[in-house]
Amino acid sequence: MKLSLPSHPIAYALSVFVLALLLLNVALFFYYNDEPALFDVDAAALERAGGDADKVWPGVTLTSTLDKVVDTLLHKHGGYLSNDVLPPSVFMDNMPNWEFGVVSQVRDLAKSLRNDMTRSRTQSREDADLAEAEPLFNYQNDAWLLPSTESEYKQGQEHLERFLTRLMDENDQNAQFYARADNLAEWLALVEKRLGSLSQRLSASVAQERYNVDIGASATAAGSTDERASFTVKTPWLEIDDVFYEARGSAWALLLFLRAVETDFKPVLVDKNALASLQQVIRELEATQDRVWSPLILNGSGFAFVANHSITMASYISRANAALRDLRLLLEQG
Repeated sequence: MKLSLPSHPIAYALSVFVLALLLLNVALFFYYNDEPALFDVDAAALERAGGDADKVWPGVTLTSTLDKVVDTLLHKHGGYLSNDVLPPSVFMDNMPNWEFGVVSQVRDLAKSLRNDMTRSRTQSREDADLAEAEPLFNYQNDAWLLPSTESEYKQGQEHLERFLTRLMDENDQNAQFYARADNLAEWLALVEKRLGSLSQRLSASVAQERYNVDIGASATAAGSTDERASFTVKTPWLEIDDVFYEARGSAWALLLFLRAVETDFKPVLVDKNALASLQQVIRELEATQDRVWSPLILNGSGFAFVANHSITMASYISRANAALRDLRLLLEQG
């Protein structure tokens, strides 16, 4: 069958326009779905310090990495897509879920910066810019009406950059960063819960019967409602790729943050004999960023012939989480 265009000039022009628009949307679809590359956190910190290595003291690398992650989120191919209402973005789900994974890690680190890493003790005063930035990053991730998500995150980034500028100013004593083992352990505890949840949701791509261990073996523990002794968990078929890309985005951001932690907390990590544990977490997370060659996220079951990408991702995330727990225990007890 031969495809032919209408002979009437107006109909012909309209057909050409619709075809061109369709091809443009297909091209943009693939362009927008291109995930940002990892970057050198030390080089980013040095650039933020104007090339002056003497200004890259503890806290500068981690804060500048957070700043660049937010900037990448807002200015990657197609910009921020989670709140778009026009094609092709409105028909996309992989990249918006990747973005949500990044946003989740940004929120956890911003919270830890505000509450732990920049405060000497629990009774110390919080930094004013970080107090403004943290709630802005917690704004809903898919708002397109005023105020839009991008505008709120951009304001949060501006407060973060003001803190970073003050942090690099040796004459400003109000901006501080404390590279202590307890501060790092507090943030890692948040990350553990985040990775544990992702690992469970990824594993649920295949239906599993699980025992209820929510309240453990304690005779006095109780939940808000009675729960079954066992239950079946299964991620809905249409959400499997959503969870996969959320985990991939979360791992992308966390990998960069941990590389920055290796720089800022290195003396602490060496003192606690925890550097190797951190490097193991980084190695596991690097594997989550390998190229996905399949055009679809496959969901084979068990040892079936077809691969299960979610289970593979869950394996890397689980191993990273186990190494992360060992790292946190070393920081707390080592």
